[in-house]
Amino acid sequence: MAARASTGSTGLELTPQNLRQISRALKAEEDGKELRKELTKNMREALKPGAARAKNNIMAMESSTPHGGPALKSAIARKIRPDVRISGRFPGAKIKAFKTPNTRGFANAAKRTNRASGWRHPVFGNREVWVQQHGKIGWFDRAFEGQRNEYKAAVEAALTEMAERVVARSR
Repeated sequence: MAARASTGSTGLELTPQNLRQISRALKAEEDGKELRKELTKNMREALKPGAARAKNNIMAMESSTPHGGPALKSAIARKIRPDVRISGRFPGAKIKAFKTPNTRGFANAAKRTNRASGWRHPVFGNREVWVQQHGKIGWFDRAFEGQRNEYKAAVEAALTEMAERVVARSR
């Protein structure tokens, strides 16, 4: 979610370059470390409802095959969380479904269950017989339909608040 809106009184556009500038400004402050932590926490909190919707969507996927391994849906749901970076090469805020390497050797489970083509796997470990399986197509993408602007506005509000606090201190 790249933010590109004016913040009003500060006149600052929320672009990756400006996120880096805010990060540098926070480092220059005496309590900069705490301010950076507070900013990332507030941005993460703004995205938590979207992560919860994505988790609900994957948990609603049908599951009919009995097996002895860990549950795929809950393993994917545990790996969905907001990812916030205010410095570095790619600053920004997004909701990610991280890889699940320890789940039955299916590291890309979130990606594969979301796409229409699905995935292939051996039947009960029998490498001679393979099947094509489909998950709940678009479960991750649909979690944010009609809500993107709300999440973007919430992240922008957190950034604006922090930018205004830093500007007010320097006056």
